[in-house]
Amino acid sequence: MSARVSVVIPCFNAARWLGATIASVRAQTHRSLEIVAVDDGSTDGTAALLDSLAGPDLRILPQPNRGQAAALNAGLVVARGDFIQYLDADDLIEPRKIELQLARLMEPGEAIASCEWGRFRDDPGEARFEPDACWRDQDARAWLACNWSSGGGMMLPALWLLPRAVVERAGPWNEALTLNIDMEYFVRALQAAGQVRFAKGARCQYRSGLAGSMSGRRDSTAWTSYFQSIELSRAHLGEPLEEPLRRGLSLVWQRFAHAAFPYEPGLAEEAVRRARTLHAVRLPPEGGWRFRAAARVLGWRLARRLQRLSGRA
Repeated sequence: MSARVSVVIPCFNAARWLGATIASVRAQTHRSLEIVAVDDGSTDGTAALLDSLAGPDLRILPQPNRGQAAALNAGLVVARGDFIQYLDADDLIEPRKIELQLARLMEPGEAIASCEWGRFRDDPGEARFEPDACWRDQDARAWLACNWSSGGGMMLPALWLLPRAVVERAGPWNEALTLNIDMEYFVRALQAAGQVRFAKGARCQYRSGLAGSMSGRRDSTAWTSYFQSIELSRAHLGEPLEEPLRRGLSLVWQRFAHAAFPYEPGLAEEAVRRARTLHAVRLPPEGGWRFRAAARVLGWRLARRLQRLSGRA
C-alpha cells in the first residue's frame, strides 16, 4: 500500500525512552511513513537525542513548553500523511501494527482502526496481551460503552490509526486540558469515524508506572482537567444517550470520584451526583482488603481519608 502515514510524537523530557519509541516506528513493515517529533521544551537531552536520530523520515519541531495537547496540534499542522498515528514518547508499536491497521481501513466505508495492547513497566517483553470485549469491530458508540463497562478502559494514542478525514472532522486537541486529554479527543474522533475496525495481530505496548508521569499527578489543575475531560466527553455524545453509555459514563464518574477524594472533595461529590443522574449502577471503590473492610464499616469516604493519613494513597 502506498498510503502515507504520519506518526506524531509529542516529547517532553523523554530522552530515556524516546530512542526505543522511534526505533519501533522505523521497524514498521509499512514503509511509507514520516515521523513528526515535537520537542515541547525538554530540558533533559531530548533535543540532542532527536538530533542524533536525524534522517529523511524524521521531522523535528522544537517549541517552548506548552503542554502535550499543544505539541500534538503542532505536529498535525506539518503532518503530510493520509493517515495519522499518535504515539506517546515512551510507548511502542510492534512491526506490523500500521500495516495491519491500514489493511482494515482500506475496506469499504469510513472507520477508525484499533489494535491489541499490552502493559509493561521497564521490559517490553513483559507486556501481556489479554483480549477484552472491545477487541472486535463495533459501532463507535458501542465501542465506548464497552470500553467504559467497568468505569475504566483504554483510549491511549498508540491504540489507533486514523484517516486524515476523521482527524479533520474531529478537530484539534483541547489545549485547555492537561490530564485525561486522550478521552476527550478520542470521543470526538470516534464520533467522527462512526465505526471501529479491530486489526487482529496489530499491537502496541503501553509503558505505565513511571514516576512523575502526568497520569500520576494529584494537583488541583490536574484533577480539574480530568473532571472537565469527562464533562466534555459527555457533551460530545449528545442526546439521546443510550442506556449502555449512560451506565458506562456513570461508572467513569464514580471511578473519578473514588480517585479524587479526598484531594478534591468538591469535584468528587459533584462526580458522584452526576453519576447518580445517569444510572443506578454502583462501582465499589478499589483498594486492598484493609481498605475494603474499613469502607464496609465506615463508608468509602472516611476509609479514603484514613488511607491517605496512613500514607497508602
